Amino acid sequence: MNGQNRKDVLPGKTVDIVLKKDQKTGKLTRGIVKDLLTKSSTHPHGIKVRLTDGQIGRVKEVHDN
Repeated sequence: MNGQNRKDVLPGKTVDIVLKKDQKTGKLTRGIVKDLLTKSSTHPHGIKVRLTDGQIGRVKEVHDN
């Protein structure tokens, strides 16, 4: 699943995000969602989340776990 729909991104899910510093390269960082930061139900660039380790970025891929 891509990370554009808020209903697909839930706390505890494993996701790949793009950090702000990695937007130019598109480097992905994998982690577990702690908080959803985007309030709208969809976002074209991905839902913004905070991972359990404190990193913040936009979700590019949601993994089944």
